[in-house]
Amino acid sequence: MTNAYDVAHFLAGMMLVCSFTLLYQDRILAVLNTFAVQAIMLSLAVAWQGYVRNAPDLFITAAMAFGLKGIIIPVALNRMVEKLGIKRDVDQVVNVGVAMFLGLGLTSLALLLVLKVTPGAASFTREGLALALAIILLGLLQMILRRNAVTQIVGFMSIENGLILAATGARGMPLVVEVSVAFSVLIALFVFAVFLFRIRERFDSVDVESLDKVRAARAHR
Repeated sequence: MTNAYDVAHFLAGMMLVCSFTLLYQDRILAVLNTFAVQAIMLSLAVAWQGYVRNAPDLFITAAMAFGLKGIIIPVALNRMVEKLGIKRDVDQVVNVGVAMFLGLGLTSLALLLVLKVTPGAASFTREGLALALAIILLGLLQMILRRNAVTQIVGFMSIENGLILAATGARGMPLVVEVSVAFSVLIALFVFAVFLFRIRERFDSVDVESLDKVRAARAHR
C-alpha cells in the first residue's frame, strides 16, 4: 500500500510542478503544452486510483481527462490562437520571480490549511487534498496574473484539474457528477471561444489590459 501511496503522491506532485511551470511560461504554445501534460498527469493519477481501489468508473474519468483536456482542448485552443492571430507572448501583471514567490506562498498556505483542519483524516487523504488545493490556488493565481484571455482559460481549467484530483483523492465522486463536470468544461470552453472571437473582432486584441484601456477611454468621454 505504501508503494500505491508513493505513486499517487508522485503523480499529484507532477501536476503541482506543471502548475508552477504554467506560471513560469511566457509563450502561449508552451502554456498549452504544459496544460496538456498536467491533464495527462491527472488522467494517470485518476487511473491509478481506479486500479488501486478497483473502481472501474475512475477509468472512465481518466479517459475523459486524457482525451478532452490532454488532447482535444489544447489542440482546439492552439488552432484558435492561430486563426485569430493572437500574440504568442504572454504578458503578466508581475514578473516571473514574484509570480513564483506568490505560488510558493499559496502552496505553503494550502499545505498548512489542509493539514490543520483535517487532523483526523488518513495521512494519504490529507496530503492528496493539500496538493489538490495548491493546484487550485495556483490556477486562480494564473488567472489573476495573466493578461491574455487564452492563458486565463487555461488557468480556469487548471483549477478544474485540481478539483477532480481532490474529489478522486477523497474516495471519488459519482460518475454522473464527473460527466457533468466534463460537459461543464466543454460548455465553458465554447463560451470562452465565442467570447474570444467577439473580442478579437471588436477590439483587434485579446489582451485584457488593452480592453481596460478602451473602457477607461470611453469612461472619460
